[in-house]
Amino acid sequence: MTTTYPFTLAGARLIALPTGALYWPDENLLCVSDLHLGKSERRTRLGSAALPPYETRDTLARLETDLRFTGAKTVICLGDSFDDNAAADGLMDADKLWIMTLQSGRRWVWVEGNHDPGPVDLGGTHLAELPIPPLTFRHIARPGASGELSGHFHPKAKVKTRGRSLSRPAFLIDTDRVILPAYGTYTGGLRSDNPALTSLMRAEAVAVLTGGIARPIPMPR
Repeated sequence: MTTTYPFTLAGARLIALPTGALYWPDENLLCVSDLHLGKSERRTRLGSAALPPYETRDTLARLETDLRFTGAKTVICLGDSFDDNAAADGLMDADKLWIMTLQSGRRWVWVEGNHDPGPVDLGGTHLAELPIPPLTFRHIARPGASGELSGHFHPKAKVKTRGRSLSRPAFLIDTDRVILPAYGTYTGGLRSDNPALTSLMRAEAVAVLTGGIARPIPMPR
């Protein structure tokens, strides 16, 4: 059974993985969005209800698995890689070492997000956005853009199965753009029928649900 979802955008052959990562085989490039590393620490620091403090390691473990699966030599983290400046500064030394190990031998690009700090002591390149023709990688989608990959909204979609509704993080894909789901653990999501998303996506857009397989459905509106 095929567990991934291959498609094209602006002539580029792309593959949506069931984890929420996007692979571009011709560039040997893996793209992930909204890792929000350090979210548990930030919630505790701000006095919110505590979450189990394992989300950073869980996120990095899934990323390591996707890198092994694809063999990608370029990684683009599409913004909001850290939950805030203090969360980036407060990463455990073991987690910083894990990130640097994943970076070894790879081109690694941190695209700026609305939560992101400036350059952090983790290596890689920090950019506001990254054009790799025919595509452009940025954190927040721009109306009217084409060949665009973005994140920010943490899209999710609902499908009915066996008499019940199931909600999953989802890629939103049309002929102009892809909005990636949040890759990080504990990141939550915005329903695909929210006006912020329906105003960006064309009527023929599909939502590709993540989970055990990457499952395409018409984008719920």
